[in-house]
Amino acid sequence: MVVPFLSLYLTENLGFTLSNVGWIMTAFGLGSVCGAWLGGKLTNRFGFYKVMFCSLFISGLMFIGLQFIHSFVGLCIGVFFLLLVADSFRPALFVAVAAYCKPENRTRSITLIRLAINLGFSLGPAVGGMIIYTMSYAGLFWIDGITCVIAALLFVYVLNERKKGNEIKEQQIGVKGSPYKDKAYLVFLCALLLIGFTFLQYFSTIPLYYSEVHHLSEKEIGWLMSLNGIVIFLIEMPLVAYFENERFSKYRILVISALLLSASFLVLNIAVNFGVLIAGMVFMSFGEMLNFPFLNSFAMDRAEKYNNQGEYMALFTMGFSVSHIFAHNSGMQLINRFGYEVTWYIMGVLLLVSILFFAWLRNIIKNEKD
Repeated sequence: MVVPFLSLYLTENLGFTLSNVGWIMTAFGLGSVCGAWLGGKLTNRFGFYKVMFCSLFISGLMFIGLQFIHSFVGLCIGVFFLLLVADSFRPALFVAVAAYCKPENRTRSITLIRLAINLGFSLGPAVGGMIIYTMSYAGLFWIDGITCVIAALLFVYVLNERKKGNEIKEQQIGVKGSPYKDKAYLVFLCALLLIGFTFLQYFSTIPLYYSEVHHLSEKEIGWLMSLNGIVIFLIEMPLVAYFENERFSKYRILVISALLLSASFLVLNIAVNFGVLIAGMVFMSFGEMLNFPFLNSFAMDRAEKYNNQGEYMALFTMGFSVSHIFAHNSGMQLINRFGYEVTWYIMGVLLLVSILFFAWLRNIIKNEKD
């Protein structure tokens, strides 16, 4: 609940400039990258179960504590360490999926996880907006932190630790391939960086755009952003199950998703009423649904092929996390210098460039098979 409103909290509640907010969000990204790397290393050493529990529990306490930090430097440090802990969860989660799921079910398994996440995201911004409206931002930090702690306790209560599950794939005998020498994977990561860079604008600059240009309240912004989670919760599972069929090219699906994401930014420049904002959110939601499950699936397939779950999935998570370093700050600086309209055009073009990387990736994979 905190993340969608973080940029608004920093500008409206604490009075920071867009430039300062950009640097705080850069600390957010650095913490995310380091957390992804650390999560991969800790997962290889201690297993996914312990990493997932500790990440949830400690980050919950840190969310509560973040509200008491008001200085620029303090927030940079606090946000960095919060994301360091919170994003160590993600590589462990992907390894857990590989442990419990058959290879043919992985895309749908990731989709199911995303379904749960987006159910929370559909409620989170709406509830978060209401909490801010009725209780202030302090209540938002308390409730977000407490729910993380509860999630950690439920995790231990519901899911028993499986020692054998912690030793899957990673512990198999054989030579492990390096993701840094996998040309196809590196090209894939370039596309991921561009998609991540643009997609993350919906968590920093887009809420500001809603507030400053269209004068929406936190409650209205929360409801509009929750539309994304609602659409994904209702549609993603059957949509992915349909496109998972072998007659559909994964690369073509990824190209279509990039076009939809690009359209979600470009339509904002003709946003004359609230309906166009809804259309932009719907375009983004469908682009997300056709993109991230198949990106996850590709990364897990390469990890299995080269017998290196920890490093491959950590690098995948880091690839998205690197986008955090540049996306929020660059978006803020672009808006500060050129305005929202030019910024949205730039985001649309970057997503079109990602299509070139998907085409390159398809050719590399085709040559591997030949």
